[in-house]
Amino acid sequence: MADDFFSYVLPHAAKENQDLIYFPYWRFKGMLFFCGPSGITNRFVDVSHQAIETSRFPISVGVRSQAMKLRFLSADMAGRFLKPRLPFESVAANFENRFGKALPKPILHQAHIGESLSLIYSPFYIKDKLYDAIIDKPASAQAWEDFNIDDFDGGSPKWHLRFVSTLCPNCGWDLEGQRDSLVILCKNCNSAWYPVGRKLKQLKFARIPAPGDNTLYLPFWRIRTEISGISLQSYADLVRIANIPKAMQTGWEEIPFRFWIPAFKIRPQLFLRLASHLTVSQPREELIPELPANRIYPSTLPVKEAIESLAVTLSEFMKPRRKMMERFHDIHIDAKSFTLIFVPFNEEHHEFIHHDYQIAINKNVMAHSKNL
Repeated sequence: MADDFFSYVLPHAAKENQDLIYFPYWRFKGMLFFCGPSGITNRFVDVSHQAIETSRFPISVGVRSQAMKLRFLSADMAGRFLKPRLPFESVAANFENRFGKALPKPILHQAHIGESLSLIYSPFYIKDKLYDAIIDKPASAQAWEDFNIDDFDGGSPKWHLRFVSTLCPNCGWDLEGQRDSLVILCKNCNSAWYPVGRKLKQLKFARIPAPGDNTLYLPFWRIRTEISGISLQSYADLVRIANIPKAMQTGWEEIPFRFWIPAFKIRPQLFLRLASHLTVSQPREELIPELPANRIYPSTLPVKEAIESLAVTLSEFMKPRRKMMERFHDIHIDAKSFTLIFVPFNEEHHEFIHHDYQIAINKNVMAHSKNL
C-alpha cells in the first residue's frame, strides 16, 4: 500500500558513471464521462504530463508507461529525483478540458472513475545537452548554455511502500485475492476485508445463489443513497423516472431503491451499461451472507470511485433526456451505505451471461479489462 499514490521509475540504458536525473510525470489512468445534451460521452484514457512545468524536458512519457516495465521507486535508488511542483489537480483539469473541448455544450456533469493516479520518474542525464537515458540518445537537438539543474529542487527519493499483513484479522487464516484485488477474502471464517487507511476493515457482503458449477461471480457495489431534487426512493419511483413500460403494482412503493455499480474496472461503455442495466433491474433475489464456492472475479474498483459514478448512472437511465437536462443541476446524491454483492454469470463458449437480466459480456473484454 501507499500513503498517497504509487511512484514508479522507468528503466534506463545509460552507460555507467552517468549522473542520472529523474524527471517526474503525473500519470492518469481511468474512465472519463461527460454528460451533455446529446447523451453521455465516455472514453478510457492513459495519459501523462509533466509534474514540473518546463520547456527543458518532454511534456509526457508518451506510450512508455504502457509499453515498458515499471519499477517501484525505492529510497536506495541512485540519482537526483526532481521534486514535483504542479499539483495533480491542475494537471487533471488540463486533461478534462482537453478531452471535453470538442463536446457539445453545455456539459452538465463530468466524472473520472476507476482513477489510477501515479507518479512516474523518467531518467535523463546532461553532457553537452540533455540525453534521454532510456534510449541513451539526445532528448534535445541543441546545447543549453543557460541550463542549471540546481534550479530544480531534488535529491534522494523519500517515497516508500507500506506493507499490510494479509492474515485474516478475525481468525489469522491466509487471506485470498488476486494481484490487483482491493477486497481480499477469508474462506476459513467467511469474511471479506478492504483497505482503509493503514489497516484492513471488514466488509459487508452477500451473494446471489446460482445452480451449477460453471459460474463466475462478478462483484457489484450495492449503494443506498439519499437523493434530493427528484423522488427516487423506491422501485415505483424508478419505474416512473426511467420510463419503464410496466403497469404499477401494489407494493412497489415499499421496495427500496439501490444503485448497483460494477466493483471491477472495465471499458467505460460496458461499465455504464452494466451499472444502468442492473440498477434498473433492481435484483431482488435472496441474498446469502456467504462467499461463493465458485470462481470470483477480483474487486478492483474502490467504492469511492463507484460513488463517483452514481450521477452518471442516473443520467444514463433517466428519461426523457430533456427532463434530465432541466433538472440535473438540482439533483444531489448522498451515499449512505454499501454492500458488496457477488452476482452469478453463467460461462458459455464466448460470453458470460445472466439470462434473467439479459446481460452478456464477451470473455475477451473481461480478459482485457484485467490490464486496465
